[in-house]
Amino acid sequence: MDASKYSKGYFPVEKKYNEWTEKDHIEKAPVWCSVDMRDGNQSLVIPMSLGEKLEFFEVLLKVGFKEIEVGFPAANDTEYEFLRMLIKRDMIPEDVTIQVLTPCRSNIIRKTFEACKGARNVIIHFYNSTSLVQREQVFEKSKEEILQIAVDGAKLIKQYSKEYSGNFRFEYSPESFTGTEPEFALDVCNAVLDVLEPSANNNVIINLPATVEMSLPHVFASQVEYISKNLKYRENVTLSVHTHNDRGTGVADTELALLAGAERVEGTLFGNGERTGNADIITIALNMYTHGIDPGLDFSNMGYLIEEYEKCTGMHVYERLPYAGALVFAAFSGSHQDAIAKGLNYREKNHLKIWNVPYIPIDPSDIGRTYDEDIIRFNSQSGKGGIGFILEKYFGYVLPSKMRGSFSRICKSVSDREHRELSPQEILDMFTERYLNLKGRIGITDYEFMRDGENVKIYISFIKEGEETAMEAEGNGSLSAISNALKAYTGKKYILQEFTQHSMQGHGSQSVAASYIGLESEDGNMYWGAGTDTDVIKASAKALLSAFSNFTEGRR
Repeated sequence: MDASKYSKGYFPVEKKYNEWTEKDHIEKAPVWCSVDMRDGNQSLVIPMSLGEKLEFFEVLLKVGFKEIEVGFPAANDTEYEFLRMLIKRDMIPEDVTIQVLTPCRSNIIRKTFEACKGARNVIIHFYNSTSLVQREQVFEKSKEEILQIAVDGAKLIKQYSKEYSGNFRFEYSPESFTGTEPEFALDVCNAVLDVLEPSANNNVIINLPATVEMSLPHVFASQVEYISKNLKYRENVTLSVHTHNDRGTGVADTELALLAGAERVEGTLFGNGERTGNADIITIALNMYTHGIDPGLDFSNMGYLIEEYEKCTGMHVYERLPYAGALVFAAFSGSHQDAIAKGLNYREKNHLKIWNVPYIPIDPSDIGRTYDEDIIRFNSQSGKGGIGFILEKYFGYVLPSKMRGSFSRICKSVSDREHRELSPQEILDMFTERYLNLKGRIGITDYEFMRDGENVKIYISFIKEGEETAMEAEGNGSLSAISNALKAYTGKKYILQEFTQHSMQGHGSQSVAASYIGLESEDGNMYWGAGTDTDVIKASAKALLSAFSNFTEGRR
């Protein structure tokens, strides 16, 4: 690899155009324009059919876009017929403006206006390339000739708009703005504006496309600020940006451009578009949302958007795509799981409105995702926090911390050995098999308690291999008494080290108690068991016998 073959193809502006650096957040949402139907569609291996375009147009309306670039109607019959169908079937809401794209060529501009006949609100978006490399290599034209193409295009747009009925707005893009000298780009834009004559009743859009990302985002932001501060008719011009993702910073380019004076954003859902794609409007909008700014777009049903997008475009939403990806809320790391579980519990306990859960920057429920399905996933990298979260949220079991640690090691061993993720049901099955209400060699057939001063006396019958044995013992409570009777019956020595109990939710009117017991052997090892029953004492007894079974069998 020889880096010396590359040189900067962009043109920085003076350092004084950096007032945007004094801002630390975007104060309000921009005007959003979806270019999914044009820029997104033209980049597909198999462009959308007429039916798919109609379906996707409805999706964009549901999201709440008020400006939608519906296509390049002069490009082919499908593009033309799609626009005509939208107009003839009156499918464009009154508060929605469609946008159409055309180069600065007379016959194409004419056909574009023909395609728009009958539409209420239309943005005629015209462009020509202004970059140094395109002037030299593609068009072989001077700056003056390139500027004249833009001016002639503006004159034709203005002329034809008077020949056709409709509410027309104008948008001009100096294509490949990022590879254009900023002073020349400004000259071209101002020359176009002189033709279009922006006014209070004639707002014109100047769109600055990062057709190819060429610089660090802060350079692009300063270029935007330079144009914003030097445009003619500025109060009657909407400054727009349209960024691509060649350097992987399309979202950053857009966000910094908004700080620098841009008021409008063109982009696509999930970043679809030529090469590496356009800026992802979903990411930009939800980034604002997580800073407390209402983006004015509805992404509350992300699953629906993903399904429609993948069906209509044939593309796939990457699992790690911000906000939308299948795994973006999934935590496999043990430390992450522990922090998230504690954060969610803290939030619930303290009835917090502000969202500030560790590792999860947005409430998944705001975009139609759920905690149970998305957040905690278990594999060989996970820990006791993940096990505890899954068993509690899915099934109602609240294991003591040390028991979670012991059980997590068992689950991690299986996941590591089989090289796969474990499902919640598999984890429950393993928990049940290893700890819950185990049927060991020893059972209890009957018991009775009597208070003896500060202690409790028990009369209890154990059964082993069909033979019953009556015992009596005492302890400082019912569980202690049962445990002492078990020790006397078996001659085994252990310390009842840990005991917790809680009521389980989701069992209707019948309350079910869950008990967890940890027995410590003479060599310091811990053995665990769990029991459930509608009777709290029976639940504790079942947990004790389960732990004792693991103790005698050596199952840690």
